[in-house]
Amino acid sequence: MFGTSTGPKLLGFDVIIVGTILAGIAAFAVMMAIYAAVTVKDPMAKRVKSLNERREELKAGIVTSNAKKRTSLVRKSQTTDKMKQQLEGMKVLQQSQIEAIQQKLAHAGFRNKELAILIIGLRMVLPIVLGLTAFVLLYVVEIYPDWQMKKVMALSAAVFFGYKGPEIYLKNIATKRTNEIRKGLPDALDLLVICAEAGLTVDAAFNRVAKELGRAYPELGDEFALTAIELSFLNERKKAFDNLAYRVDLESVRGVVTTMIQTERYGTPLASALRVLSAEFRNERMMRAEEKAARLPAIMTVPLILFILPVLFIVILGPAACSIADAFAGGPPGSK
Repeated sequence: MFGTSTGPKLLGFDVIIVGTILAGIAAFAVMMAIYAAVTVKDPMAKRVKSLNERREELKAGIVTSNAKKRTSLVRKSQTTDKMKQQLEGMKVLQQSQIEAIQQKLAHAGFRNKELAILIIGLRMVLPIVLGLTAFVLLYVVEIYPDWQMKKVMALSAAVFFGYKGPEIYLKNIATKRTNEIRKGLPDALDLLVICAEAGLTVDAAFNRVAKELGRAYPELGDEFALTAIELSFLNERKKAFDNLAYRVDLESVRGVVTTMIQTERYGTPLASALRVLSAEFRNERMMRAEEKAARLPAIMTVPLILFILPVLFIVILGPAACSIADAFAGGPPGSK
């Protein structure tokens, strides 16, 4: 049917067939959007459930809930221990390096500190694997025989991305997570002020804010829920606030933690201090929005020149150019 269509053509393509395909794609996209909107789930439900289970296990003095979990944890610990021993034997593992990777994992939202050994191992293995793969493809198989210096550059790029790839991946995840937490922090402080003025304790206030903001800001709700759980069973409440500042790479969160510690130590009014911080963070968020809006004209200059102006020239000058071409090709009107 498509091969025998005699509809109008544009640039060699049948307009009716292309329009039908695009209409089908648009209808499918609309159906998927409706399905995604109808079947939306609470992103905090699973996280809160796991955190509550962990709290009950800690209260009962249980590390794991069943033998299967215990076996998997022991196996994982043995694997990381073997990898750690091998790296230490190669004199490439330092405690400061492990702590730095653990900090980056915490910023990215990964709770398991043993993954730091895996990241360091990948930084050693991936450059070798990617470098050998690139060497075989470029120099043995010669998929691009015309390349000369480009082969050296491609091999160097493969080794470089193999070494820096895990860190770049963690950094991207941590940056996205930090931005999401930054967006919801002023609203969270406003709710903390309301909870403090209502007479709730600090851990109850954190738990309430985590429930209220968990759907809009899952990352922030996760951090607040974990802080509330740590406040309920840790001996030193200061340790719970320090853990929050350790997990979130954000200066404003460190300011909130400092305020919480001061109120716990000296008994200063919590609501007034949080209200000042909330107003400051809102002003900071407004300034960032104004800064992005001020950069928008300069950013839009390149797309305007490359995509919008050529289209305008074609639309405006195209009919005149076609008329001139027809006049030169067929002579003046009425000559035939």
